[in-house]
Amino acid sequence: MLLATFVRKNEAKMIEKIAADVSNELNVTPSKDFDGMQSSPRDGYKDLAKKVAYLCGNLPLGLHVVGLSLRGDSKHEWENQLSKLKSSLDRKIGDVLKVGYDRLSDTDQSLFLHIAFFFNNQAVDHVTTMLADGNLDVKNGLKTLVDRSLVYVSTSGCITMHCLLQQLGRKIVHKQSDDPGKRQFLEEAFEIHNVLANNTGTGSVLGISFDSSKMNEVSISKRAFEGMHNLQFLRIYGRYINALQISEDMEYLPRLRLLQWNAYPRKSLPPAFQLERLVELHMPMSNLERLWGGIQPLTNLKDINLGYSKNLIEIPDLSKATNLETLTLTSCSSLVELTSSIRNLHKLKKLMMMGCVKLQVIPTNINLASLEEVNMSDCSGLRSYPDISINIKDLDVENTHMEAHPSIGDCLPLLEWLRIGGINLKRLTHVPESVTHLDLSNSGLEKLPYCIIGLSRLESLFVYRCRKLVSLLGLPRSLKYINANDCESLERVSFVFSDSLREIEFQNCLKLDEESRRVIMQEKVYDSICLPGNEVPAEFIHKATGNSIIIPMDVDGNASFSIYSRLGFKACLLLSPIKYSHLDIACLITKGGVTIRKLKWDSINVSHFLTEHLFICGGNLVPGRPSLDGTANDILFEFSCRDSFKIIECGLQILSGETVWTGGSRDHHTYGDGNYEPEAVQVSQREKVQSSKYKCCWSWLEKLCSGKEDEEHDDFFEFSDFLEYYEFEEITDTTTGSTPIMTRRRIYY
Repeated sequence: MLLATFVRKNEAKMIEKIAADVSNELNVTPSKDFDGMQSSPRDGYKDLAKKVAYLCGNLPLGLHVVGLSLRGDSKHEWENQLSKLKSSLDRKIGDVLKVGYDRLSDTDQSLFLHIAFFFNNQAVDHVTTMLADGNLDVKNGLKTLVDRSLVYVSTSGCITMHCLLQQLGRKIVHKQSDDPGKRQFLEEAFEIHNVLANNTGTGSVLGISFDSSKMNEVSISKRAFEGMHNLQFLRIYGRYINALQISEDMEYLPRLRLLQWNAYPRKSLPPAFQLERLVELHMPMSNLERLWGGIQPLTNLKDINLGYSKNLIEIPDLSKATNLETLTLTSCSSLVELTSSIRNLHKLKKLMMMGCVKLQVIPTNINLASLEEVNMSDCSGLRSYPDISINIKDLDVENTHMEAHPSIGDCLPLLEWLRIGGINLKRLTHVPESVTHLDLSNSGLEKLPYCIIGLSRLESLFVYRCRKLVSLLGLPRSLKYINANDCESLERVSFVFSDSLREIEFQNCLKLDEESRRVIMQEKVYDSICLPGNEVPAEFIHKATGNSIIIPMDVDGNASFSIYSRLGFKACLLLSPIKYSHLDIACLITKGGVTIRKLKWDSINVSHFLTEHLFICGGNLVPGRPSLDGTANDILFEFSCRDSFKIIECGLQILSGETVWTGGSRDHHTYGDGNYEPEAVQVSQREKVQSSKYKCCWSWLEKLCSGKEDEEHDDFFEFSDFLEYYEFEEITDTTTGSTPIMTRRRIYY
């Protein structure tokens, strides 16, 4: 999917377009970039359109909202609205935007306020579920709000409201009453404190969002919520987890749909708490020991998060929570047993129990139909695999005493991600053939288990910090990514890969023999290679001290290259030792002071180099057709690092034809970050071109950069236009049909 968003330089023209479309009653819904609008105002509307633009302060958002609220109205209605705008003495955008709100129905206004206070940046499905118990028509209401440009719904189904519109919502609610306890929604920390401390809440209150970190220690009574019988959404959170205190156990909580109370201070919930409407229960870092007793009506409950509740000793009976999708019990370190009632949770998708160090008992002989992700890492008391579903696709049992056995293939036939590393793993005899990502990190393995060789679908292998690992031999040809960082005993590496290989990491593998180093550096990878080294190899014939290098072009070259020929480079950077930093490398390629291309390799991992390292990368040189200074004969490559990495030396190879670096031929990475600029560099002396083959390449590039190539080739963007586009592309691997594994992304412009 290719999405190009044009960056406008002339805002006045954009405003004229919007005003023209407003005057035409917006028969065409404008896009985000305001293209495709009609430019011929209907008779009699031109002057009105200009007045609308003026009264909106020429702000596109105000024009957009007011204009859409006037769609289809008569001139008389337009004039009435203009008089209202004129009466706004300060002409602030809030007054302008309120026109769109005032023209909504009561239910749509209510939906607008719910989104402004609680559901901005939330998924449509989630909002629909949370509001399903009321009288709001979410589906049609959202359509109206979108049509009026009061919210935006992305293609992925996420609702977004502009911050100015959120402020409008807060202003509207604030005007409902001088008494905060009589408003629909409460968000100001001081006002919430007063309402809870003085028990002044009323049946008008529908939602409370309380950031307790904005207050010092707050104490409330056990009956603080007694008057708010219509309260549906309660969110209490904050940086300081012990800011809110209750001297006695709570006696009352309303029939909530959302209960988020971080660091809840009491040992249990109120006995009279009615749970039948509850959709989300989020109480991380709480002092809870138990939640409730007996079997409760929980048919609406979809999400439970009790993570880091270190005193929790019991999970309640969940047999009636038949719609539960996520159960998070991370680091509930006092929990010994997982309730047997989970056998009824056939809609459960995620079970997160990492760090439950005392967990010993898990129900067996059940098959949860929807369960796909299970994380029981660091559950050191577990000895056997969770026999709770054959549908699991992602299983994390790192740092446990579990051992894979042949029957795991039968028990987990759909498994794709398997994380089984840890100091207790000293041998591995079986891995399901379905596994595509295998993590054996931090284990005591000395060599790669034989069972891995036959994994024809394996795409990524993680063996970092396997400090006893001596060799990596016979790896599957299907691999796209290898992380063997900090394997301090690793000596031998041997593999033969297809062109699908993306990235190889051997940071701090200081015992690698020369043959292994040669094999690694000669691999034709898609993205990058990182391994120890103290000099740039000889095959990088252009070398320079520091982080920049100039390549002279042969203006008189006679080679004939098609406009579609591939021309690329392969670079090797010598990096200094570093302590814990992201390895983010950028490359700026210029000719005559004009940018040809920017490339970037971003690491998601933190690197720690004990010695000097080599970073090998590359790409294609010309993504479009530049219009550059034809008199300049040099190409400058400037490399830079974020954080505190230092580039000691850089080397370069120029590639053409079949030898071109694959990283620049299929750009499946995420593009963006246009503000990133390489650090200032000093240009080194020119290096002589030592091969006639490269002279030919540069001769062709000089023609392209100077605009001398045939103008009939229109498959490339004009460079001046290319710089005004941000492009996003998602490409499927044509060789395997699968989406490539991305642990580093390249960005170009």
